[in-house]
Amino acid sequence: MPVRPAWLLPTGQTREDTRLAPIGTYTPETEMRTRDGVIPGGNPFAATGAGAMALQIGAGRAVVQGTTPQGAYPVALDAPQTLTITDGHPQFNRVDTVALRVLDQLFDEYGQNLARIEVVDGEARATPAPPQLPPASLRLWDVSVPAGTSAGVNGINWNTALTDRRRYTVAAGGVAPGGTAADAGAYDGQYADHGGRLMRWSQATASWRPVVERYYASTVKTNAYNLPANTYTKIQWTGTDAATPGMWSSAATTRLTAPVGGLWVVYAHQAWPSGATAARTRVQVNNAGDIQLSHMASSTGGQGMGAARPFVLAAGDYVEMSVFTGAALTNIPGNYSKLALQWIGPA
Repeated sequence: MPVRPAWLLPTGQTREDTRLAPIGTYTPETEMRTRDGVIPGGNPFAATGAGAMALQIGAGRAVVQGTTPQGAYPVALDAPQTLTITDGHPQFNRVDTVALRVLDQLFDEYGQNLARIEVVDGEARATPAPPQLPPASLRLWDVSVPAGTSAGVNGINWNTALTDRRRYTVAAGGVAPGGTAADAGAYDGQYADHGGRLMRWSQATASWRPVVERYYASTVKTNAYNLPANTYTKIQWTGTDAATPGMWSSAATTRLTAPVGGLWVVYAHQAWPSGATAARTRVQVNNAGDIQLSHMASSTGGQGMGAARPFVLAAGDYVEMSVFTGAALTNIPGNYSKLALQWIGPA
């Protein structure tokens, strides 16, 4: 038979069943549940149109989680299987689901022990949605079935009708492909590939964190500005030339914000036009403190000073750069000012 379950039949599990089914401990979901899903490798359970209303599902392996007392079923489809989609409703569209399903007579009322690929019809309505699946089912594909569709009338456009709903599971400790930030991790230290970016689940923050974390922001100021005498003025940035998303915002133009806690280095540079006296550059954290990073008694034009200083910041803390001159100045080029913030690591 093309769909081979392991540890389902009371008797008769063959050597081939055992070799083909994915035996092992897969990604845990709770203390006693397994994250079900498709086993990666090639293009498992690929869907291909095989006729106006016929869909072929390719070979693949998967783990299907039943209820908690049932446990998880390892299943293999060892040859392509063709399914027929029911004709469309006369008036409304419908969304069907292609699922891998396990029947176990110890836990359901169907009186059979088998695994199969099946089509679960959705409800035809003005705003169709995929159907709810019975226990011990793994959603593979959703199929949009337009109203009035049949083998004799148009048939299904397989180029647009299919929505890939396969999710992947791997052996415990493995890297699961095809993940997104919306997928909650199962345990601290779990790894996943999110669109080519290796992520690690943090139980402490209940979020995915990059395995190699890099947080940085470098400001840009494109407009000229004026400075009054004997007053600290916060520099308002017009953007960034490199930044981790969220560290700078047009809603708070003076700030660079730390998205995570740890040791950070602040870099500040200010060039001074002719006429600047007692010129100073300082950095503040959360609009407090007076950390002086440079000083120039007087400038004959285009003279500048830069400095860096480490800070221990908490997530959400922000830094701002202010400048001071003893003589009022006008039309200072925006590129005379620069502020950058770089994460070094956890404190």
